[in-house]
Amino acid sequence: MAITEFSWNKPSNQNILLEIKGDKLKLSDDVLISNIRWFITFRWILIVTLVFFEILMLSASDTLAQFGISDQNKWPIAIIVVLIVANIAYLFALDHCRPSKYNSPSINLWIQIIVDLLCLSVVVHYIGSTTTPISFFYVLHIALACIFFSTRESLYVTILVCFMDTIVILVDNFFITQTPLSTLISSRLSFESERIESALLWMFFLDTLFIIVWYVVSRLSLIVRAHERHLLDAYKQINQAQVEKDQYALLITHQLKSPLDAIRSKINLIKDGYLGETSTEVATALEQMDVRAKNMSGLILDLLRLERLKDTCLDTAVFEPVEIQTVLQKCIEKLTPVANSKQVALNLSVKNFICNVIPDQLGILLENIISNAVTYSHENSCVEITSEIDELNHIAHITITDHGIGIESKDLPNIFNEYFYSPRAAMHNKATSGIGLSIVKIAAENNKLKIKVASEPGAGTSFSIIFNDIEIPAERIAALPI
Repeated sequence: MAITEFSWNKPSNQNILLEIKGDKLKLSDDVLISNIRWFITFRWILIVTLVFFEILMLSASDTLAQFGISDQNKWPIAIIVVLIVANIAYLFALDHCRPSKYNSPSINLWIQIIVDLLCLSVVVHYIGSTTTPISFFYVLHIALACIFFSTRESLYVTILVCFMDTIVILVDNFFITQTPLSTLISSRLSFESERIESALLWMFFLDTLFIIVWYVVSRLSLIVRAHERHLLDAYKQINQAQVEKDQYALLITHQLKSPLDAIRSKINLIKDGYLGETSTEVATALEQMDVRAKNMSGLILDLLRLERLKDTCLDTAVFEPVEIQTVLQKCIEKLTPVANSKQVALNLSVKNFICNVIPDQLGILLENIISNAVTYSHENSCVEITSEIDELNHIAHITITDHGIGIESKDLPNIFNEYFYSPRAAMHNKATSGIGLSIVKIAAENNKLKIKVASEPGAGTSFSIIFNDIEIPAERIAALPI
């Protein structure tokens, strides 16, 4: 038996990765917030590493001294405290402060970069600004600024980096004694202090390198953003074309409905003898025409229903608490004549619960699934509608099971695609339009429902609709054992 679970999320503008502001293409706030949280997590890892290093220094200082690693004069502790306080402040601003002009993802990211650069400058000073490659870590902040900020803003970050690195080198070489090689390395392993000219040359080399890195990465970032902008424009054009196509198809569908109803009306007049007697051959032809017209009318109604559901917006849709037994009972009453004509029994055995949904759309969803179950069932079989409720987690499953033709495993992932129907289904029901389950998909998407489908060819199919955040009716709660 093949089992597949389907879950759909209604798309919204908040999920856009890029947004256009003026003539600039910038990352959306959603993406910035996601990366801010990633940077905060990375900073926690760095804090844990520094804490581990400090514990190691306290517990095995003599052993580390044999490798030339000496006491750090407690500056790592100061860095740890600053990073912890900063991380807590970043999280508080994201989770507990209302977004405003002075509390946006961009400002949060700017503050993180400035604080990190200050902490890195302290580390560069104590490790050695001209005697170790620690200054190259500034490049990381330049690259990140080119990715997340505009070209001008990333240039500001680069200038800030050059300024801080210059200040550290000047302080180390002109105002205080240059740190030997590193306070991590004992004096017996250090080289002699470099000349002032070498320090100035090193400063010029680093600042030039930072500018070059900014230029290269910012150019690459502009190229990537230009491609992203073209993709975004193409995506909008495709969406617009799809909307126009759907509107045109809807217009044609509306125009077909009226003449088709007129044709069916005239056919029924002839069949009922209002226009005189008809031969057997004519009656047979009229019956076939009426069947085809009826199928076409059903297709038109399905198309109209599908487009109406597509246009439903979650921001304006009204969610209401409804009792599942009431909705199912209405569906059963409506579909019983169809089921009787196929000699299919509808067996309802459901425990009642309350779910918060769009009522008419839930009815459409259940009606289409039950109708499908009846359509693809064998004669003299039954369709079972049951429920399973997890009262602890407030989750419920409504399962609709038929004992019909089933679905091939290769076709199962595609059953909710518009106009899709398998050869097996087409052979069983030639009047199928392939729209019924597309309607189910849109209704499930609008109502934030998941659907699990299990099927075995020749044995039948089971659709399980998963409801979250359900409530138990008061009469059922009163009946529960204490």
